[in-house]
Amino acid sequence: MEENKEFDIGQSDNKSGKGMGWYVVHTYSGYENKVKANIEKAIENRHLENEILEVRVPMQEVVEMKNNTKKVVQKKLFPGYVLLHMDADNNDAWYVVRNTRGVTGFVGPGSKPVPLTEAEMKMLNVGGETSHIDVKEGDAITVIAGVWKDTAGIVKRVDEGKQSVTINVEMFGRETPVEISFSDIKKM
Repeated sequence: MEENKEFDIGQSDNKSGKGMGWYVVHTYSGYENKVKANIEKAIENRHLENEILEVRVPMQEVVEMKNNTKKVVQKKLFPGYVLLHMDADNNDAWYVVRNTRGVTGFVGPGSKPVPLTEAEMKMLNVGGETSHIDVKEGDAITVIAGVWKDTAGIVKRVDEGKQSVTINVEMFGRETPVEISFSDIKKM
């Protein structure tokens, strides 16, 4: 018989062994925002603020044509998925997420949570460093990338959390507010 054999009793079969990182859970389609709200409520109720840092449903702006008018709407970038900045090896955090109504499981082999790689996080524009730009309401900016490239505008609102500014652009003879990422603008 072997004596003094070491066992890792803190690691169960459902854990990644990777700790804190950005993880993806699969949800029923259409339940993404409900899952996000339920997880955020559970974080608050169970005091898991240090284990689950952020819950995101990635969105993108899309221009739709309806009744011969262009309309900018927010669409889910990945329908059926929610991103979580969490410690997937923490039993309480894992349990809360996995047992949230609408969650079908973590993305990974055998539903074991696998964190996003640096390249994936950069591509999705999550985690990492947040950028700061020296603009304030009333400043003139030029859009240097994206749908509104080469558009000039006056900053109406700065949202540090979303890393974006809102400017008005003229569409069909009237002013329409548009949200643009910090990375897509330059101060004039």
